Formats: sequence, structure tokens, C-alpha cells
Amino acid sequence: MDRLDNSIRPYAWGSTTAIPHLLGVEPTGEPQAEMWMGAHPGAPSRSARGTLVEVIDADPEGELGARAVARFGSRLPFLLKILAAGAPLSLQVHPNLEQAKEGYADEELRGVPVDAPHRNYRDTNHKPELICALTEFDGLCGFRDPARTADLLEGLGVDSLKPYVDLLNDRPEEAALREVLTAILGADRQDMAHTVAEAAAACSRLGGDHAPYADIARHYPGDPGVIAAMLLNHVRLQPGEALFLGAGIPHAYLSGLGVEIMANSDNVLRCGLTPKHVDVPELLRVVRFEASDPGVLRPEASPDGEEVYETPIDEFRLSRYVLPEAGGSHDVTRDTPQILLCTAGAVRAGEHELGPGRSVFVPAGEKAEISGAGTVFRATVIV
Repeated sequence: MDRLDNSIRPYAWGSTTAIPHLLGVEPTGEPQAEMWMGAHPGAPSRSARGTLVEVIDADPEGELGARAVARFGSRLPFLLKILAAGAPLSLQVHPNLEQAKEGYADEELRGVPVDAPHRNYRDTNHKPELICALTEFDGLCGFRDPARTADLLEGLGVDSLKPYVDLLNDRPEEAALREVLTAILGADRQDMAHTVAEAAAACSRLGGDHAPYADIARHYPGDPGVIAAMLLNHVRLQPGEALFLGAGIPHAYLSGLGVEIMANSDNVLRCGLTPKHVDVPELLRVVRFEASDPGVLRPEASPDGEEVYETPIDEFRLSRYVLPEAGGSHDVTRDTPQILLCTAGAVRAGEHELGPGRSVFVPAGEKAEISGAGTVFRATVIV
């Protein structure tokens, strides 16, 4: 079992205080957006045996287990994060596995450098993800019913939004959502900036269901993504609640602290709320144009105290243990690789004492017990 030393990513949207507060350290004044736990080559966790990439490369079957290697190959198939949003992240969508393979092959054939800023596909993998709130957490997830979105836009009283209202009311669901998003992203940027300003002022004045979009516009003035965001469901998670985000579902995180787990991929197609590349034709190929309920997840308790967040994919499995003061110990040994993360209290994992924000890597088959009083998240795979 390896105690992990994890990198913190200083993305501009990160909170300056949330991760330092969790770790019990003084803020630096700089944004601290994500703490990565895993073997992603961009920022692998470190241990006394080397980086987690080096540890796994030295003995893939010994660290990951034969079944995980047979199913996913010789790398850890998930990346675990603590995510701290102090400002909205980009509005984005992820491809499915087939789309990722096709997109990667196409860009390779066209000679687009893998690190080029206009590259869409940096690997051949899909990127399903799950976010579990540690604090109250705001996000956008999936398209709202077109008729409800039409009512929201019409209530703003902005003349330039009326064509979108008409499309949402008059066209079948898939066509309405596709045509409106296409029109938003293809609009003249100067005209759209004026529309965003008017819509933001109205959202600020009206408050209520409109308030989140006023805040988004404050961070991204004039960005077409502000209007695109109004097509989506706004979700407010309470601590312990989660969202699963599958392929083709447009989404954005707005504020809060959470535990995030995802398949080990960098494939992101952006819709807005970003200065980065937006490939509209490819985005429209990948997005699923259907209204959906965000589907807030709550953990399902097992007799042994494990609370599991059920998802339809195998690359990761996230669960948690909420340990009472006199809860004894829990055997968490598995024949798959694990990362154990403490988010509250003081717990013991094997020989390691863990406080909030501290984590360990447990090789497949390694004897592992947890005890103490606190909350432990457990990340592994399904094989």
C-alpha cells in the first residue's frame, strides 16, 4: 500500500481556498482547481516507490491484477480527483468510445499534432465521469425540455432570443435542440455579445431560476456559451449526492467542492465558456440532442457499510465508507487496484494515517483494512 503525494492543477477557474481548507494548509492566493490521484502521464501521483506510472509499468499484473490488465490494458483505467470550482468550467461534451477512436484516427491521418491547441482527440478512449459533492455543488447537466427552455428564454424579454423560442416551441425535440445550439454557436460574435449582455441583465434582475446564468455571464461576458448554457438543466447537489455524465451529454460545473472520477482520457469537445478551441461541426456530431433528467445519484448502502455510486461503465467504481467513532475496521481487500481517499475525519488505511485530502494506492490483492472516524472514498474498477 503506497501513500500518495498528489499534484494540484492551478487552472484559472479553481477556488483559491477550498482545497487548502480541506488539506488544512494556508492558501497561496493562487487558484487550486484539481488534485489528481492516479497514473495519468500529465501529473501522476508519487509514492516512495516512484511515480504511480513507474510503479505500474514495472509490474502491471502485480499492481493492477491479471483480470484488470486483460480487460483494460497495462495502465490504471481511471483518474480520481478532488475538484474545486471557484468559477464555471467550460461547457463541454465527451465522445463515446467509437467516436473517440474515429476522431483520433482522423486527426492522426491529417497530421494534427497531438498537443496542438485545435486538436480534439488526444487519445482513443471515451471519458465518462462521475462527480460527488463534498459541499453544495452547482452544475449544468443535459438538455432541459425544449418547452421549458422556451419559457425561460421568453421570460427574459430579449428580442434577439425570440427566434430560439420559436424553434424550441415549433420543432420536434431533437431538431429544436440541434438547430438552436447550431444557431447560437454560429451567430455573429458582436451580435451575440449584445444578446448575452441583455440576457445577463435580465437574469440578474429576475433572479430565481435565472440567477445561475447571470453568474455565468459575469465570468464569461459576451460568450455564446452563456446562451447555450440556458438550454441545460441546472442542478444543485447536496453533500453526498452525485451526477454521472455519459457520452454526448453537455455539461459544466459551476461552483463547489467534489470528488470526481473518470476514465483515463483527455478527450473534450467544448461548446463555450472558454477561450479554447470550439470545433462546432465535430461538437454537433458528438452531442446527444435529447432532453434528459439529470438523474441525481445517491449511494446505495451494502450490509458491510460500503455505499456505492452505481454507474453503467466498468472503468471505474466509486463508493464511500462513513465510519463512526467506534465503527471497528472494514476489510476492503480486492483483486483490482484501488485508491482510498479520506475526505473527513481521521482514518487509518493499513499502516497509514489519513486526514482529509490524503490518499493511498492499494495494489490488486493487497490486504487492506480501514478504521477510524471519518469518510473514505474508494475508487476501483469492475472486471
